Amino acid sequence: MRKLPLEKLHGVWSATPTPFTKDLKVDAVAVKRMVEHHLRLGVNGLFLAGTCGEGPWMSEVEQSRLVRNVKKYAKRKLVIAVQVTDNSASRVVANIKTAKRDGADLAIVAPPLFFLNANNGTLTNHYRQILKESPLPVGIYDRGRYSSVVIPDSVLAEIYADKRVVMVKDSSSDAQRREIALSARKNRPNLKLLNGNEFQCLKYLRAGYDGLLLGGGIFTGFLTNQMIDAFQAGDFEKADLLETRIIRMLRVTYGGEKLTCWLSGLKRLMVDLGVFRTWSNHLDYPLTTTCAQNVKRLLDQNREDLLPPLSVKRKKR
Repeated sequence: MRKLPLEKLHGVWSATPTPFTKDLKVDAVAVKRMVEHHLRLGVNGLFLAGTCGEGPWMSEVEQSRLVRNVKKYAKRKLVIAVQVTDNSASRVVANIKTAKRDGADLAIVAPPLFFLNANNGTLTNHYRQILKESPLPVGIYDRGRYSSVVIPDSVLAEIYADKRVVMVKDSSSDAQRREIALSARKNRPNLKLLNGNEFQCLKYLRAGYDGLLLGGGIFTGFLTNQMIDAFQAGDFEKADLLETRIIRMLRVTYGGEKLTCWLSGLKRLMVDLGVFRTWSNHLDYPLTTTCAQNVKRLLDQNREDLLPPLSVKRKKR
């Protein structure tokens, strides 16, 4: 099994969006820019083909093309995690084998999108088979009670107890499930816990989580690193101010409280930054004139923090 650099499984990670051409093929030119941009921001790892990355809507060919290109340009400077979720354990394992072949370091498994006869026993066996047969270290993506198939708390605790699980991406926004993760970490100190709710970052850091895995990390990564630095230094006032600023930037980019322009606004910002070449997306999120104008204004007002100079030294974690 591939050895993971455990020192990288914390801090800021990006659940990056995928750059597409206008006909929704992976844009290899923009992938190179995307990798370079993340290195500039100082993130530790990339989560490819997740929800924000539109993995569930991509063909196997395009997902492989994405992973191979990221591997080519990252040059081992970033940990590469890939979403491999499917509706049966055998299909998940096949996806993991493909991800390993393409260069992934870590497989991220979310609950199945569709699962007949879901109960504690069948769901436990689903994960057990994946963990037993996976050729890569495994991270668990917990969407909580928002999932199509909700993993019961008792099953989640059993999964987290397995030593083959190295990381948790907790997007549940659920206090009880957060405590399950923290309890598992007490018994398994090497288990890394990353929060996936980008509107509650400090809440999870205060609870003891190791880092943040964020869909907006592709543009908030530099400021989020500053927020973590302030928090770890005990400057909680600065950390709070930075989180408030980050949340405001997320709301502007995503089109307000209802996230009307979520993926299109995010990708439009990447176009304006010169990273992506289109804001095309499989989910047909609209890009209103107001959203486009707000994104441009955000960039004009925050350019140095969204596109920090390469000369800026970042604290190594």
